This record gives sequence, C-alpha cells and structure tokens, in this order.
Amino acid sequence: MNAEARKFIVTPSPHLKAPSSVNKIMFVVAIALLPALGGSVYFFGLRALWLVIVAIVTAVISELLMNIAFKRPLETCLDGSAIITGMLLAYNLPPGAPWWMFAIGSAFAIIIVKALFGGLGNNFLNPALAGRAFLMAAWPAKMTSGWFLREGLGHTTGLGIDAYSGATPLGVLQKLQDAANPTVAKALNSPETIKALFFGNVGGVLGETSVLLLLIPALVLIFMRIIDWRIPFAYISVVFLGTFVAWLLKATPVTPIFHIFSGGLMLGALFMATDYATTPVTPTGVWIFAIGCGVLTLLIRLWGGYPEGVSYSILIMNAVTPLLDKITRPRILGEQRKGRKERK
Repeated sequence: MNAEARKFIVTPSPHLKAPSSVNKIMFVVAIALLPALGGSVYFFGLRALWLVIVAIVTAVISELLMNIAFKRPLETCLDGSAIITGMLLAYNLPPGAPWWMFAIGSAFAIIIVKALFGGLGNNFLNPALAGRAFLMAAWPAKMTSGWFLREGLGHTTGLGIDAYSGATPLGVLQKLQDAANPTVAKALNSPETIKALFFGNVGGVLGETSVLLLLIPALVLIFMRIIDWRIPFAYISVVFLGTFVAWLLKATPVTPIFHIFSGGLMLGALFMATDYATTPVTPTGVWIFAIGCGVLTLLIRLWGGYPEGVSYSILIMNAVTPLLDKITRPRILGEQRKGRKERK
C-alpha cells in the first residue's frame, strides 16, 4: 500500500457509524408487515396474496425504470423501500378491487410521488398513501366497495345491516349517524364487534382489519427503535381522547375503542405516519405532527362526509412537515435570533 492510500480522510462530524443501514431497516419493516399479509390471506382468500404481489412487483419495476431514466444506481430498486411501498399501497385497497388498480396505484406512488422528487428520502408525501388518494379520486366507486370476507367468516348484526362482509365498520357507523338507530349502535359497541375488530374478522382494506396482527410487529419495531413511539402514541391517544369526549357529548354513537380499532387508524399510526422521509426530524415537530394527524382524523370522521380520515390526515401533515422542521429547529449554539442586534 503506497503512502497516498494510507492517508486518513478527514470529514466533518459526526463520525459515529450507525449499526443499521437503509436496507436492513426496510427489510425488517417488510418482515413486520408479513403477519398482516397472512391475515389478509386468511380473511379474504388467496387472491389477497396475488394482489399484494402485483403491487410489489410493479413498485420494484417502476423504480428500476426510473433509476435507468435518471441514471441512478440500479440496486436501489431492491433496497426494500419499493417493496414496502407496494405492500402498504396494497394494504390500503379493498380486496374486491381489480388487480390493475393495484398496479396503477403502485406505479403512481413510485414514479410520480417518489422518483420524480429525487428518490428515497426526497419525497415529501407518503408514496403509498398518495397512490391511494389518486386511486380514490380516479375510481371512487371501486375504492368504496368490495369489502368481502372469505366464505364462512362474515356474519351480520341481525339488524338488516351486514357490518362485516357488506361494508366496513366505519361505513356502517356513517349510516348509523344518518339514521340514528340506537339498536345498531348497541350492536357496534358490543363485545362481539370489538372482538371482531381486534382480530380482523371485519370488512375493510387488505391490511387494516386486524389490530392484533399490526400491533404486535409494531411493538417489536418500537423496541428495536425503528419506529418512533411518539407518533403512534400521540396519534392514537388524540383520537381516543377526542372520541371519548364526543361519545360523552353524544356527538358519536360508538365508544372510543370502536374508533381506534376500526378503519385504518392502527395501520396508519403504526406503519405510515412513522415514515422517516415524510415526518419531522425534531422532537417538538414529531409531537405536533402526530397530534395534527389525530385532530384531522377526528374532524373528518366525526363531521366530514367521508367515514375514514386517516390517509388524508397523514398526507396533509406530510405537507406541513417542512414547515414544522423549520419552526421547531433548535438554535445553534451562539446563533443570533433574527432581528436581534448584537450587544456592544
């Protein structure tokens, strides 16, 4: 080895080497999402697996093509980020949606939302949620139907409303709020319904129905410090406390437990609001971001015309993230506040 090769290269701090890489983190998260995939296959049949594969393959191919087009390293299409985007996009779509919607949504998420903004870490919106929002705008009828369960799993409330296989629980809640039927409210608040919501025996999008299959892997990720606990804690707490007050004031006919177990709250709070690239980097910003997600979800669910508010709440707060980073940035030691004159 010559003298030039033995020279030390001095670079700016920090010099600590992190034990985890992007690839490791992405694949650990992908593994954590597998229980929910297994649950979707159990509840909705083998077609669920096919749809998730379509979304993942489309995401990886889209990233590969964009890397070629922009002359970026080709191996980044296999760093795990595209796989997670495809999985989460699929988890946010109804099991009865046609397969081509999974492909189009996944391609939109990678090409428009991620690659055109510079790739991983440069996108300001969660790609999977943006893909879902695009599909909702393009094909609203297909995005709000097809909530079927595998034969033999679905059951009705016995009140003429099929709360589990014909509609999502939040969809039934919206009808209930319009009709003000106390008997249906009692059925939705029953232990049987709460149990079905917790284990996943309800209608919904592919990856959101089972609280259990989302919560256990997420707790493991929190223990590994891959997920920031403050975001899901603040998000879910705000929704719980808000719906508790609304329930006491009779602004909603169902309990807070129903609200936090139903819809995409757990999937969104645990795996989508915690996306590194689209959330604030400062501790104060993280708290504001999570609380904002919770407040917006409450506003949409309780007073909006759409039964679910998780995806749009996270997307709105994603857009606010650069501002939160700016206003919560700690002052550098010795830095003067703007407009403040130095003492003579």
